Parts: sequence; C-alpha cells; structure tokens
Amino acid sequence: MADSHKIENVVLVHGGFVDGSGWRGVYDILRQSGCNVSVVQNQTISLKTDVATTKLVLDEQPGPCILVGHSYGGAVITEAGTHPKVEALVYITAFAPDKGESVNTLIANPPPGAPVPPILPPKNGFLFLDKSKFAASFAADVDVKTAQFMADSQVPWGVDALSGEITDPAWKHKPSWYLLVTDDKMIPLPAQKFMCTRASATSTEVPGSHAIYVSNPGAVASCIETARSSPKLAGVAH
Repeated sequence: MADSHKIENVVLVHGGFVDGSGWRGVYDILRQSGCNVSVVQNQTISLKTDVATTKLVLDEQPGPCILVGHSYGGAVITEAGTHPKVEALVYITAFAPDKGESVNTLIANPPPGAPVPPILPPKNGFLFLDKSKFAASFAADVDVKTAQFMADSQVPWGVDALSGEITDPAWKHKPSWYLLVTDDKMIPLPAQKFMCTRASATSTEVPGSHAIYVSNPGAVASCIETARSSPKLAGVAH
C-alpha cells in the first residue's frame, strides 16, 4: 500500500560498464514498499543521449519522482534532474559534477595513493575494465559468481560519455541525498565526500564496494526511502 505522504515514483539510473539489471534488488524492495519504479537503460555512449533517454522515462512518470543515479549515473541525473517531474536527487556513490565539469575532469588528478580503476586503453572510442581486476575494484563484496558475471557482461562505456559536460547542475536547484560508501575503489570516499558536501546533500555512510546497489540493496533502498519521506518534500502533490 503506497503511503500518501511519500513521493510514489522512483527512477533508477545505472552507471558505466553495467546496465540497469543490477538494480533488481533495490527495485524489489522499493516495489514492496509501494513505489512505482522505473529503471533507465542507457547506452552510455554519450552523456547527451543518456540524458535524453532518462528524460523519456521521466516524461512517462505519472507524478513527481525521485531520481537516483549510481556512479556515472550521477552525472546523468545531475543534467537530467532539472526535469519538472524530479523533486529530489539521490546519489549512490556517484559523480555529482558542477557546471562545466565532466566525469573526466573529476577523475583527472587523483591524489597520491588513491586507488586507480583498472580501465583498459580505449578501443574504437569505448572503455572496458580489466576483467581479471573487475571484482576487486568494482564488486569486492559481491558474491564471486555474480561479480564474474558482471565482469563478463560489461557494457562498453563511451569515451564521449565521460567527457560530456554539465550545463546546469540539478543539485543546485533540488534537495539531494548521497550514499557514501567507505570501501569504494572506483570513486574513493574522499572524492565522494567532496561532491556530497559541494552539493549540500544529506549523507548516509555505509561500508561496501562500488557495487553497493548489488551487494546491499537494503542500504540503497533505505537512502531512497529517506528522500521519499523527507519533510523537505512536504506538500508535493503525489
């Protein structure tokens, strides 16, 4: 039974190297709590096309929604989140670029000692993670078989997607939440905290890998539920 005091619609946006199927655990929990949940399937070829695809899904929402992004999906929701149906943003260990920034600019100068994702040299304009290092860097707390499947079913991530620049960051206009993940080897915790603080996002911190949405869907769903029921969104028509 849906709670009339909560935003009923949630839109989930995946990151690079993966597709929307990884959201299944989060999807199931949110559906059980009465949410109408949509999962965007982006091609991750360019930021522009991913934003356009996300907006198609937002257009179809029956009312106000919470827009959620993981990893590169954070850049997508930062650009697409100015859509009028979006009431709040939720970043799951995600990039939250400012105006004129891209994923490339945010990862350009890692501090000494920071983990370096095992991204292979681009081929024909696309990137992959080294399969042999995928689990350790992306999915260290995911069961072995699932992590291996994720490594073997990677979606090519377009170089153009990483260089896509934000024009008007949605987090400057709408309340935001951020799930900080302490053991992430793709987006280290200090980088997460920097983006979270800059966006004035309400934060929750949990242990886990970059694939927290797979390994601990309950923590991710809880963060989304907090946004859904926030007093900041009181009075929004459902």
